[in-house]
Amino acid sequence: MDALRSAIQPITHNLPGPIRDLGQSIIGDTCYKALLLDVDLENTACLKLAISKGLGIGIVGASSVVKVPQIIKLVRSQSASGVSFLSYLLETSSYLISLAYNVRNAFPFSTYGETALVLGQNVIITVLVLNYSGRASVAALFVAALAAAVVTLFSESIVDMQNLRYLQAGAGVLGVASKVPQILAILQEGGTGQLSAYTVFNYLLGSLTRIFTTLQEVDDKLILYGFIAGFALNLVLALQMVYYWNAPSAKAKGKQKEVPVAAPTSGATTSTPKSKGPTTRRRG
Repeated sequence: MDALRSAIQPITHNLPGPIRDLGQSIIGDTCYKALLLDVDLENTACLKLAISKGLGIGIVGASSVVKVPQIIKLVRSQSASGVSFLSYLLETSSYLISLAYNVRNAFPFSTYGETALVLGQNVIITVLVLNYSGRASVAALFVAALAAAVVTLFSESIVDMQNLRYLQAGAGVLGVASKVPQILAILQEGGTGQLSAYTVFNYLLGSLTRIFTTLQEVDDKLILYGFIAGFALNLVLALQMVYYWNAPSAKAKGKQKEVPVAAPTSGATTSTPKSKGPTTRRRG
């Protein structure tokens, strides 16, 4: 340990000012001194905090593109097959409430930043699903309702903190319920359709990581229970993705069921006797 400390301290004691300020803003002055200046790796409390912050920042970074593959699949296929509109509607509502709750409670951004980024991607996916399902007018209504909800939830004069806590409890239920329509849609179609495997497995890892970061940094049972329940259903979706990995889509199954009509084969042709010319009748 002494050899490691003597090797690291000359570097950590001479970090540029911006990097030092960034480190102190992320893990705090106490843990920055313990881990970087003193190189005290036996300080488990600061180690857990640093790991939690690192995971949280990683989730926020990954969430900026977590649903881009899903968006690309929808745009390329011009089809919403296998993607549940109800699932995305419920999840978007849940994320919007959770975002307002976290912002107004001034929780660290590293513990909820992905909520804002995924929310924006969810809006795009929901609009695409509606458009490709022939419901463009509903998509416009959805965007208008979402804008009104943003104004309402972020305004303390309209929704106070006590009511927002009730809404957050409901958001946890919505977040869990949002997975159910997608699970049922996969079961009904016998395949995952245009659902992105990248998105599903990233959600699974993200929800598991969020359980750890919430335990370390946010003393709020409402948020913790929501992540635990979300992880359980994300696990079901991931298992479905594995089970139906090579299953053909519903469209492909429909084509397989079509039986081609056989063309008439040329067989023996019957010939009609040619007339040998006019026949003459004998006069009797």
